[in-house]
Amino acid sequence: MNNVLFYKVTCINSCVRNEQVLQQILNMKITSIEALVCHAKMRNWIFVKVLTDQAGLWGWGEATLEWHTRSVVGAIEDISQLLIGEDPNRIEHLWQMMYRQHFWHGNNIVRGTAMSGIDIALWDIAGKIHNVPCYKLLGGRVRDYIRLYCHLGGGKMEDFYQTNPDNAKRFAELAESAVADGFTAFKSMAVPETMPLEGLKPIHYAEACVRVMREAVGDDIDIMVDCHARPSPRMGLQFAKALEPYGLYFFEEPCWPESAEDIALIQRAVKTPIATGERLVGIHAFRELFEKRAASVIQPDITHCGGLSECRRIAALAEAYRVAIAPHNPQGPVSTAASIEFGFATPSYIICENVHNDVPWREDVVSEGFTVEKKGRTVKPNLYPGLGVEINEDEVKKHPFQQEVLRRTFYRDGSVGDW
Repeated sequence: MNNVLFYKVTCINSCVRNEQVLQQILNMKITSIEALVCHAKMRNWIFVKVLTDQAGLWGWGEATLEWHTRSVVGAIEDISQLLIGEDPNRIEHLWQMMYRQHFWHGNNIVRGTAMSGIDIALWDIAGKIHNVPCYKLLGGRVRDYIRLYCHLGGGKMEDFYQTNPDNAKRFAELAESAVADGFTAFKSMAVPETMPLEGLKPIHYAEACVRVMREAVGDDIDIMVDCHARPSPRMGLQFAKALEPYGLYFFEEPCWPESAEDIALIQRAVKTPIATGERLVGIHAFRELFEKRAASVIQPDITHCGGLSECRRIAALAEAYRVAIAPHNPQGPVSTAASIEFGFATPSYIICENVHNDVPWREDVVSEGFTVEKKGRTVKPNLYPGLGVEINEDEVKKHPFQQEVLRRTFYRDGSVGDW
């Protein structure tokens, strides 16, 4: 066979193979959707696995929601009935089905979380089909690296959530530890649980904690303070003003996120960037924040707000209003991978929350495609298709569901407070 004929035959065979592959892709179907629960002390990680009729092709998502594990697993099973037999390539079509079918829209936290986990898994499948990381499907890379920030204690529950605000020295020690661990930014919960109106005592507690952290790490390290929406709007305003001199990177959830006008009032009263949005589901909830100019930083949680699909729409709106994005991400490893893929393709993205010390076996459960530079804690792009993650199901089975530690908060007069 001469070279020209050999080339023609090779091209024909290649075209036949490509046509066969194309037909397999076009005729692909979802065969099942599974929820795998992994108890990680404070949370039960809920991994979502979407399987297809193509051997070895599946996608991973995450739908972790504290204290609602059973509800979310049930919602995933309910929604999956809509999607079995459908084409996983039609991500937006399937998102619309999940959101709009069965009468109730997917804008509540349980259904929104279930939808998010499935949507993330569909994007993982798409990346694997096209043999590219997800960020390339989202428009390509807009930055060289992503900076991570940690919780004080690296996400260890006792350090981050249970350090008393009257123990300023401990806050300073944890801040120094975060910097020694390579982070250039960290978040603390230096604002105590506070009644709707109080005197100066809680304000002085918070100020003392932030002051010693700033003194301990200097001006080159970024400090964030999370109020966890504990204060009333008026108390949140007082905390924001008291902490303004310490140059916070942002001041998070100074009051209930449902109070967009009150958050806007706080933002207009201080120079400190106000951040909020982790409890909001869907673009319509974020629209009010933008319209009222309520925040300088929004924090959509990719595992709650509607997955990668809805995060893209929220990001487009944020870009129009010139609002920065710092996603909420204290959950499991698939949430982190999805948040990072989103960040590499999103111009207004500034930093990613990262929990690395919540359980000692975190790395046993997952293999990750991205790399983290220890110095500075920056992430280089994922080099593998999709999200670049694979879950070790045998390791997950070692940590079956357990009831999370219940959080009950009462004020000193016995009335119910916000945790």
